[in-house]
Amino acid sequence: MTHRQIPGEKGLDHTLDLLAEGFHFVPNRRDHLQSNIFQTRVMGKKAICLSGQEAARVFYDNRFFKRKGAAPKRILKTLFGQNGVQGMDGEDHKHRKRMFLSLMTPDRLQELQTITQRLWRQKAEEWERAERVILFEEAEEIMCRAACEWAGVPLPEDEVKQRTTEFSRMIDAFGGTGARHKEGKRARERSEKWIQQVIKQVRSRELQPPPYTAAYLIAMHTERNGRKMDTATAAVELINVLRPIVAIGRFIMFGALALHEHPDVEEKLRRTHGEYARMFVQEVRRYYPFAPFTGAVVRKDFLWNGYQLKKGTLVIMDIYGTNHHPDLWEDPEMFRPERFRDWKGHPFSFIPQGGSDHYTGHRCAGEWITVMLMKTSMEFLTGQITYQVPAQDLRYDMARMPTLLNSGFVIENVKVI
Repeated sequence: MTHRQIPGEKGLDHTLDLLAEGFHFVPNRRDHLQSNIFQTRVMGKKAICLSGQEAARVFYDNRFFKRKGAAPKRILKTLFGQNGVQGMDGEDHKHRKRMFLSLMTPDRLQELQTITQRLWRQKAEEWERAERVILFEEAEEIMCRAACEWAGVPLPEDEVKQRTTEFSRMIDAFGGTGARHKEGKRARERSEKWIQQVIKQVRSRELQPPPYTAAYLIAMHTERNGRKMDTATAAVELINVLRPIVAIGRFIMFGALALHEHPDVEEKLRRTHGEYARMFVQEVRRYYPFAPFTGAVVRKDFLWNGYQLKKGTLVIMDIYGTNHHPDLWEDPEMFRPERFRDWKGHPFSFIPQGGSDHYTGHRCAGEWITVMLMKTSMEFLTGQITYQVPAQDLRYDMARMPTLLNSGFVIENVKVI
């Protein structure tokens, strides 16, 4: 059988291009080569890049890909941590994933929403006395407070800023080099040391969080072999509950930018909330840059659309580009919440937090939390306070992974309604 040749770009290595182009690295080559699959080299290794719905369908098929060994060590030492669920496969992955999903009951989600609403209100009352507020920083702090309270993790008031900053630096280190990477690595080391103590205290009953909280469930979780996770791994997994909630602060920042740039959308959200807020949140998650791509390793030789993928090859799945793919989205570079009005959902075309199934695949277990807390936050910003947006630098660098507004989104003259 004649195999189709995978398109490729010339050159010995394209790591510098990746750092220079960031979120646009895969989409640029996809468009240039007119192919949803192409070959490149990054960090001295051959890599195959995939984009689009059908590519996502095969990428998230655990028969053909594995996650163990896919994430670079620099990301394990900053964003993910060692031995976490993101790098697991097969039945072990499913068993560990069920631990996270057990936290997502309707009652527990409602509790997290209630906590978050209270914290937004408290913060807004402080903002009334402030000359200016950097919304990104405030949103991260609110998310950190909410995550710890909900998860049963004690967070002394004098440690709030420190812990928020540590989680933020872990997230920011994803595509960082030099100082950003070093800060992220130090932040993870400090956070793991802190959370390991929490795990030990729960196991010794010195700390007794409710049995339905993440702190308790993760500390007492037994693996398929019937043993508890070691303390270090349990800490990594508890951080895997807390850190992604803090990361929602970035979506909130971009949501506020969307409101500012699209006054008609803001007016609709102020008038309706409810269903329109859901559409708005989904469009923020689709449109704005959050995760650029993710990786996996080919489990066994196989053919896909006539292309041969060989065992052990690193494959990069284009998250941002798939959410902007012209074959999947009409006018993908336009911000239009209404596109989600009658959208029934597809696990491989809309993948801001991974694709496939929440229960068995590598789609983020916390996606429901993200949508809920974004909706709660956007409804708060449009329904319970008023504010002004002064002149500022609202640009963001698409080469930076993850990216941020240069100003962090400054607001002033905040009034609680």
